[in-house]
Amino acid sequence: MLRAIVISPDEDLAAELAAAAPETGLAIVRRLDRYPGPGELPLILTVHAPQVLFLSLAARERAFELAREAGQSVPGIQIAAIHRSCEPDVLLELMRAGIRELVTAPVSRPELESMVGRLGEAVTRKPPAFPSSDLAFTVLPAKAGVGASTVALNAAVALAAQPDTRVLLADLDLNSGMLRFMLKLQNECSVLDACRHAANLDERLWPRLVTSLGNLDVLHAGRMNLEMRVDTFQLRHLLDFARRLYRVIVMDLSGNMEKYSINLIHESKRVFLVTTPELPALHLAREKLVFLQGEGLSERVWLALNRVSRRDAMTAEQVERLLETPVAFQFPNDYAGVHRALAAGGAVDANTDFGKRFQELAREMLHIRQPKPKKRFIEYFSVASARDGRQEAGRKDRAG
Repeated sequence: MLRAIVISPDEDLAAELAAAAPETGLAIVRRLDRYPGPGELPLILTVHAPQVLFLSLAARERAFELAREAGQSVPGIQIAAIHRSCEPDVLLELMRAGIRELVTAPVSRPELESMVGRLGEAVTRKPPAFPSSDLAFTVLPAKAGVGASTVALNAAVALAAQPDTRVLLADLDLNSGMLRFMLKLQNECSVLDACRHAANLDERLWPRLVTSLGNLDVLHAGRMNLEMRVDTFQLRHLLDFARRLYRVIVMDLSGNMEKYSINLIHESKRVFLVTTPELPALHLAREKLVFLQGEGLSERVWLALNRVSRRDAMTAEQVERLLETPVAFQFPNDYAGVHRALAAGGAVDANTDFGKRFQELAREMLHIRQPKPKKRFIEYFSVASARDGRQEAGRKDRAG
């Protein structure tokens, strides 16, 4: 079915169109009984992603302004007019505005069905071009307690500080989510509420679900509830909705590899696998790397080594050899700085070494530059063996 929005101060005519729509292959996802104000229409279109916009000609000049605004913000969107009558001057103005379809009262279902068919063909030839960001990132802890939520939060804050970057931070650890505590959020709505309303999300409901902190919106996991379940289909709707609204989406996962978590990793541009240099965390990091490799996702993994200090038993190079994966990012151990941030309910100080790493990380995430892979430990022997073989062959040639 074609998704449509109806904008009409003439509520009776809009209701007549809505009553006839379902049997003609038209799904009206939003009706407005007023003309949107300046700059309001692009957000409405982005939120609902309609293929067709029905505009009332009750105020023709404003209707034509909205038609031009819709065409500029969403190339390919089909526009049809609705009006009480079909006078010659109306048809002439429609033609000048580039609008080829007109619905008049009383609404005829056969005529509307024919129009929907023409609109559908036009949509097939040139689908509407809605914004949809591919910058979705998942943060996956090797094990509980490695600081993955700290990484997710501070990365999101650093991203939101970049120019023209609106960010959504979503806590998908449904049993032990920490973001609500870390930011001292008072909003009772959670990611589960967003999932339940995934099919009806709009520009009126969404602000009540998230907590806005400047260019960063946060959707927390809610209170602990061991019976919590999330529908993967609803979560996919939620992610598609978020892709249209935000430049970057950061999702903090539990590490338990639930079905929905695996689906989100598949939908991500990159997955940050966060570990510390301790052996138990590295052991589980290796297990998750093997799993992700089996899912065909190894190329998307960025290994993040957290709480690095000079006293660590293993260096980053040793971690790379053990896991056979390059360390993409390292974060220094800053217990005092993280504690101050928790007490204040915010991010770490951007002027500290720890905070500066997240600014670097944000720039990398926006540019998506893949870290250059390092050779696995075993490959050093292969290279040395090949080099020694070439040198021996050269000596024999010279001797001969």
